[in-house]
Amino acid sequence: MAATTPTQIRIEENTKKQAVELLEGLGLNLSDAVNMFLRQVILRKGIPFDVTYPEDLSGLKPEVLEAMEEAKRISRDPNVRGFTDVDKLFEELDS
Repeated sequence: MAATTPTQIRIEENTKKQAVELLEGLGLNLSDAVNMFLRQVILRKGIPFDVTYPEDLSGLKPEVLEAMEEAKRISRDPNVRGFTDVDKLFEELDS
């Protein structure tokens, strides 16, 4: 067996509780599941599933939907200045 290293991650309490309960039903613990996920990341050279917005947005909080709409408006606004260099962004913010 390969050597392991302790790792700390932050997980919302309710998310962890639900995941642990589900994983136990599958005969896995959280550490096993995280290791499986990381192995898949390596094998697939990326996240091993699609990361997309759900088609049904009705379950999202109104402030999340509002923020998504604002982001769309900003991304389409030709008057919004974009930056490809973080140093230039901070220079602009400082001026």
